[in-house]
Amino acid sequence: MLVWISMAILLLILAIIIIDAIPIFRDWFGRIRIGRFKQKQEWSNAITETGIKWLNHTPTIKLTDQSRLIIIDMLRGNYTRKAIQHWQEAALLLGLSEYLKANSNEMLIKEIEKYLQAHFKPSGNWKVQPKVIDVGILAYGMMKLPFNMEKRYKPAFDEVWRLIQSHIGEDGTVAYRKHMGDYRYVDTIGFICPFLIRYGIQFDNEECIMLAVKQLESYEKYGMLTNYYLPGHAYHIKNGVPAGLVGWGRGLGWYAIGLIDSWMELPESHYAKAILQEMVRKFSITVLRYQQASGCWNWSVNRSESRSDSSTTATLGWFLSQASLIPDLKDSCSEGVRKASEYLMKVTRRDGSVDFSQGDTKDLGVYSMHFSILPFTQGFSIRLANVC
Repeated sequence: MLVWISMAILLLILAIIIIDAIPIFRDWFGRIRIGRFKQKQEWSNAITETGIKWLNHTPTIKLTDQSRLIIIDMLRGNYTRKAIQHWQEAALLLGLSEYLKANSNEMLIKEIEKYLQAHFKPSGNWKVQPKVIDVGILAYGMMKLPFNMEKRYKPAFDEVWRLIQSHIGEDGTVAYRKHMGDYRYVDTIGFICPFLIRYGIQFDNEECIMLAVKQLESYEKYGMLTNYYLPGHAYHIKNGVPAGLVGWGRGLGWYAIGLIDSWMELPESHYAKAILQEMVRKFSITVLRYQQASGCWNWSVNRSESRSDSSTTATLGWFLSQASLIPDLKDSCSEGVRKASEYLMKVTRRDGSVDFSQGDTKDLGVYSMHFSILPFTQGFSIRLANVC
């Protein structure tokens, strides 16, 4: 009996070691000969192929930075959450949608249909009811697909609109979570604003558009570092004081996505187009100011000593690519895009996955020091590669 117990304990210890070792080995092995891509088209093809593979088999993004005894986090349900996966899958859809504008790919079409069938009922409703506003960017990613999505999945989009409405606080803007009702997070800008603008235009709902504009204007007023146009992680609606790190890289990315995609979705005739364009102009100056010589942005953009972050680089590169459509920003933004793209090529593994993205944020002021692959970065790299 003691022999069997000893063997069981040894097998358990071995299993725990293997579970811990697999991610470490995967990163080590994947980084052999990293950055081998020299031609942009070759790089674009490689990252797109990986994005297609990941759409229905999205790598799990863990909540913690813990790399030892991670089985404990798994058993406690602290290893990952669906909300994190929403914005991973959303970015892949956005990137692959951009690719489809100029390319035909039957395998991709099949993978997209497979994804839609797995997540939505034939009626156009969600199979699993969304509970957090993170789903807004996923809905936006779906709406960008060239398959008459507004008609096919209007019930699902209506549900996202109702969910967002249920998070509107006393100040008239949207909270990140109901139990954090006194704070407005920069993440929320990216999660909801592009969806609200597109939904409002498609379904003639001006209330939607006005909410997105208010969310952006309020953040500009209270969430920015005065004189620098540099967003903080959040701000408190009662006192208007920024909270968390000012200059958090992916926070700039969330603001960039929400602002630039909202601006692009608005027709020229809408009064808010000029308002958002002026915000794009000011934020472009900030973004270019903090781009490193290597072409990247760091995870803390205003600290040159901090580590570079591919998720920040991909999202801010996308922002600049669209901001360059404004004539007087064309030259400076296009140069920023070139440098960002070249950097992302250098940190792409030989299998086509873009490496060195900061992991999931834990709380205000508590940031991940784990840097690896991130489907969110992959999607925005694909998006960028198809416009630059």
